[in-house]
Amino acid sequence: MNFTPFKTITTGNVCLAVALMSAGAGLQAEDAQPIFNGKDLSGWYGLNPHNLVKVAEDKKKEAIASYQKEFKDHWTVDQGELVNDGHGPYATTDKEYGDIELELDYKTVAKADSGIYLRGAPQVQIWDTTEEGGKWKIKANLGSGSLFNNSDGAPGKLPLVHADKPFGEWNHFKITQIGARTTVVYNGKLVVDNAIMENYWDKVKKKDAPQPTPPLPAKGVIHLQTHGGEIRWKNINLREIGGEEANKTLRGSDAEQGFVSIFNGKDLTGWRGAVEDYEVKEGAVMCKAGKGGVLFTADEYEDFVVRMEYKVPAGGNNGLAIRYPGEGRAAYDGMCELQVLDNDAEKYKTLDKRQFHGSAYAMAAAHRGYTRPAGEWNYQEVTVKGSTIKVEVNGTVILNTDLSKVTEFMKDTAHPGKDRKRGHFGFAGHNDPVMFRNIAIKRL
Repeated sequence: MNFTPFKTITTGNVCLAVALMSAGAGLQAEDAQPIFNGKDLSGWYGLNPHNLVKVAEDKKKEAIASYQKEFKDHWTVDQGELVNDGHGPYATTDKEYGDIELELDYKTVAKADSGIYLRGAPQVQIWDTTEEGGKWKIKANLGSGSLFNNSDGAPGKLPLVHADKPFGEWNHFKITQIGARTTVVYNGKLVVDNAIMENYWDKVKKKDAPQPTPPLPAKGVIHLQTHGGEIRWKNINLREIGGEEANKTLRGSDAEQGFVSIFNGKDLTGWRGAVEDYEVKEGAVMCKAGKGGVLFTADEYEDFVVRMEYKVPAGGNNGLAIRYPGEGRAAYDGMCELQVLDNDAEKYKTLDKRQFHGSAYAMAAAHRGYTRPAGEWNYQEVTVKGSTIKVEVNGTVILNTDLSKVTEFMKDTAHPGKDRKRGHFGFAGHNDPVMFRNIAIKRL
């Protein structure tokens, strides 16, 4: 069996399309793939991530191997159903997954407690929601299906409605996850609406830390948890979501969410600055090869959210000018330049961590590992509010920082525009044909 080592990655407000959240819209047979064959345990192995996380890195493979006898002792297949007796390690997929649509059915018993771990992290909660289950003090009465391990008060922590069926009946989950954004439809009812699933394994305890919890990993295994009572699973089907679909789903409708287009897809009407160094190609703004400078909006903005799709060529480099004064250097005279970069290019491997994609250039480092390969379109949202900046790429927040608290700068170079409260939005070209399209903004 091909054991997939457990991994913890330290690197990680829009509505999902109605079609993806519709309870009646099941996976298309030609797209979905069963990840449990209904016959045996092929494609699955045993692992308890809560134990494995405590094991030294060089001992992990040995520890995983030690779980396998116990896994087979407690997990069986009965009439097309994957059955656990309430004990043993978790059933774990051999394969790691990123953006997915997952559907499955389960049936459990009184006093049982379980869950579905996504990207190796807990969890979409399953438990006994009756008073007799003894867990009303921790909100079990509200129902299953929520992102139980999110922080108190965070979206998704509690289910929107109680949708559990009585014991003895089958329950159905439809889970859509793009980046860290997770939607759960449970027995035909929406219980988690596009909430960010937090990374349980890397929660930052220090309240004044410059960055929040590192995001959920970009990929990871699926665990079916066992905890205290028999649980049966069947019809476990999964569809991997491609980049184009993910971008459209994350974006939703600009108009319904109050965004206004600032690029007409045809020419540079409404833009100023280095207009001769940019062109419109295939409906996108593109910096001309060998050219640069700052292309910026005629309007100025204070607090705002801007969204767009971007594509970098191999080795590509550009930036988003935030609260730019209309002249000077975006990274220093503006509030900041948010780096747009091919993070995987060999020539950039020795950069300062504050120079990679999504970083407030030279001031605050973004988490890495969440951009698509060079040549593919990415979806990005940037929220600027007061002195704070949040960058979300492909459904994962990679930067969430307060620039007023930044006191250490790359090469000790001052950033005189850091505290600007108003300015233009734009693109800071650096000689590469980086492209931007579907650019829209919302004032806050």
